[in-house]
Amino acid sequence: MNLLSRLAPASLVALLLLTACPAKKDTAETENNAASQPALPQAPAFNPDSAYAYTAKQVAFGPRVPNTKAHVQTGDWIIGQFKAAGLSVKEQPFEAMAFDGKMLKSRNIIAQYMPQAPRRIAIFTHWDTRPFADKDKEQKNAPLDGASDGASGVGIALEMARVLSQQKDAAAPGVGVDFILFDSEDYGYDGSTQGEKKNLLPPGQESWCLGSQHWAKNMVPTNYKPNYGILLDMVGAKNGRFSREDLSRQQARDVVDKVWNTAAQLGYSDYFLFSDSPGITDDHVFTNQAGVRTIDIIDFLPNGEFQPYHHTTQDNMSIIDKRTLKAVGQTLLTTIYAE
Repeated sequence: MNLLSRLAPASLVALLLLTACPAKKDTAETENNAASQPALPQAPAFNPDSAYAYTAKQVAFGPRVPNTKAHVQTGDWIIGQFKAAGLSVKEQPFEAMAFDGKMLKSRNIIAQYMPQAPRRIAIFTHWDTRPFADKDKEQKNAPLDGASDGASGVGIALEMARVLSQQKDAAAPGVGVDFILFDSEDYGYDGSTQGEKKNLLPPGQESWCLGSQHWAKNMVPTNYKPNYGILLDMVGAKNGRFSREDLSRQQARDVVDKVWNTAAQLGYSDYFLFSDSPGITDDHVFTNQAGVRTIDIIDFLPNGEFQPYHHTTQDNMSIIDKRTLKAVGQTLLTTIYAE
């Protein structure tokens, strides 16, 4: 879950808040629409125990902060897991300057399932962790485990890759799937919590989502044009709440409806809320700019607030819930099989 999901600029947020709460009629119509959808396709089962283990393994390496040994080790392990599942894997190394002037040695990871398939779906997430718990009341400068914010999205992606790789030809989906993992997403400047620090980047240059910014300008695969993309960010915490984020609705409302209606039919509407939320700065901002219609599944409340664990040391394995992992993973697999 790449979670440098920050609130959009103040002027935009003010506008979005005016429309963030849908009328009851709209909510009822959407829920009724979900109930009237065609029967869901038969999709393979998503194993939340496996996704949990993948999440825990990443956390066990230590905080995945760029320029650290744990970061390199985790990236190597992720690549090894995708290769073990038989996917075609590419690395996209790059360097990017963080807001504090540090040059971050980074790499995006691209793993393709059925790379020969002409129709494709992209699953995006980020795999790095924030280097400081700037919202923490006691350990503001401590690095994060990033169990939900980062590791859970990768854990779901790895389990999806494992499940898909086990399907015989007759049971394979009708589309290929690309798992694109962004690096250096969470090393951004938050003026509300880091006022004592100075943002050294030029005015107007976004300090968050460095990996997706690089990928959007240097797409791998070249000229990449999937049907659509789904970004996962903070998708593993207990009582996860995924509202319909504004930019997602603007850029790919049909995909939002498809995913949320699928979740409702599967019985996961307690997680996928039929409520709208303001726009946020997350990796989908840049994938949309690159021409990939992308929605964001993120633990972000309709009132424009994050859960209490966000950017604190509470974001550890103690908050990870297999039921949340199952709700997201099964919804994604079923959505893919409906294509």
